[in-house]
Amino acid sequence: MLLAIDAGNTNLVFALVEDGAIRARWRIATDPRRTADQYAVWLHQLLQLEGFPRDAVDAVIIGTVVPRALHNLEVLAEKYFQVEPLIAGQGAADWGIELDVEEPRSVGADRVLNAIAAHKAHAGDLIVIDFGTATTFDVVDFSGAYKGGIIAPGINLSLDALVTAAARLPRIAIEAPDGNLSVIGRTTEDQMHIGIFWGYVAMIEGLVARMKAEIGRPVKIISTGGLATLFDRHSIVFDAIEPDLTIQGLALLYARSQRASPNVLS
Repeated sequence: MLLAIDAGNTNLVFALVEDGAIRARWRIATDPRRTADQYAVWLHQLLQLEGFPRDAVDAVIIGTVVPRALHNLEVLAEKYFQVEPLIAGQGAADWGIELDVEEPRSVGADRVLNAIAAHKAHAGDLIVIDFGTATTFDVVDFSGAYKGGIIAPGINLSLDALVTAAARLPRIAIEAPDGNLSVIGRTTEDQMHIGIFWGYVAMIEGLVARMKAEIGRPVKIISTGGLATLFDRHSIVFDAIEPDLTIQGLALLYARSQRASPNVLS
């Protein structure tokens, strides 16, 4: 069974994948100081709770946008699962798609993985929106080539900056308006909710409209990330929600590497 590891700026996601299907997934806060031994204790307990023996894992693939976290994840794979991990974008797990941008090496692994998985699942031109630490908008053309995109502050990051910089503003939860769709707030908290939530919806819809106009062809909008469903309930901009797009991209890269070199992880 494949252990796919998506190391993001805020969280690491570990997922067990079998025949392309996700059997289990776990999330832990990203901390580059966390050792392979600490990962192993945590992960082995979760494997047991889900009814999987440790030796169920016979392959590991890692995608990361946090370079400092990579070494300990590689040690985890080698020391505790006795496998040499594949690293997304390197060697046998090379991207296999065209990165049609000025600085291909600067594109985050998560964005390329999203592009690979989205193109596999959906035909035609795509815009992939990922609600993570940053909110990213990525353009994938009908051939599967990555064409570039937009990086905007994530909604949690925006809220944290607002509360930190303004001494009298309270910390609020990010949530959709509850029945009341007014955009004129009557209290400080209402005004903050409106500014954060509807401001973000307006940004998403406005940027997507501009991107569609520039692409000039029919485009499907795919969203992923934890907040995708929240915004989907109050906007018609999304055509599909794919909550596990990055993990699916890792699984596709692993499968491709096995077809190209069946003994790469043996």
